[in-house]
Amino acid sequence: MELDCEGCAGCCVDWRPLDPAAAGSDRTGPRPPLDDVYDLAPLTRDEVARFVDDGLGDALIPRLFEPAERDDSVRIDGVDLAAVDGRPVFVVGLRKPSKPVAPIGTDEPRWLDACAFLDPTTLQCRVHGSDRYPDTCASYPGHNLDLGAETECERVEAAGGGDRLLDDAPPDDLPSPAFGPQALGATVFAYPDPDALDGVVARLRDGAATAADRARFAGAAVGSRPGSLSVNRERMADAREGAREADSWVGAAIREWTDRAGDDGDPVGLDADARARLVREVEADAGAPGTPGWD
Repeated sequence: MELDCEGCAGCCVDWRPLDPAAAGSDRTGPRPPLDDVYDLAPLTRDEVARFVDDGLGDALIPRLFEPAERDDSVRIDGVDLAAVDGRPVFVVGLRKPSKPVAPIGTDEPRWLDACAFLDPTTLQCRVHGSDRYPDTCASYPGHNLDLGAETECERVEAAGGGDRLLDDAPPDDLPSPAFGPQALGATVFAYPDPDALDGVVARLRDGAATAADRARFAGAAVGSRPGSLSVNRERMADAREGAREADSWVGAAIREWTDRAGDDGDPVGLDADARARLVREVEADAGAPGTPGWD
């Protein structure tokens, strides 16, 4: 597997406003997500715990699902959710605020939802190569290639974004897929207290989740035991508190980008120097790690 990622960020940015026909969708599986976040990368339990322990719990967001046919389900806030034994199932990923980016070879920066760790200027991940870099991101698009499924790289190519997938042989050391029989308690979690989610589900559906809402699910993920529905309550409570109290550069940048952003796909209206200054002000000056640039 060999990729050319320079100037792309197709798997890190919601580029549907640029080319709705070419971009993919998270709503192609049997269980549609409750939200409309593009390409949310599921984190493992240990990765969620690492973000929380590092004070970056404010970078995390949960995803719940509508039930597929014959799924167990639970109804909360008037919404039917996929469930296991009456507990709504969810994954945890990274938040995607609107940022001033020019991905996939576009000339003019636009306001597009992008991963919290994507540097809008270099289009590189601020945690790439570190112990915080998620396995899902590091192995992409290996599982797609292994299953013969379309990749974001190929969608970008079809949209005129250059040659991206240079070698389509899947790697030999692929981690376990995020969804599968081994996923329960490891990447797919079941919230143990569905009665406590009144109001929370509606806010998640509407994109209005609070820090406390997001922290509930981070805590439940960290407290989960792989391969089972059991949850360590003490571990869950500690992680929930840590996530709720997080006040990192990520959270500060998300608030700032949200205040500044135009509508999805709108031109940013800044020249290259002004945009670079804005990114430094919002992310780098708040403590964001740098990126190495492209060779």
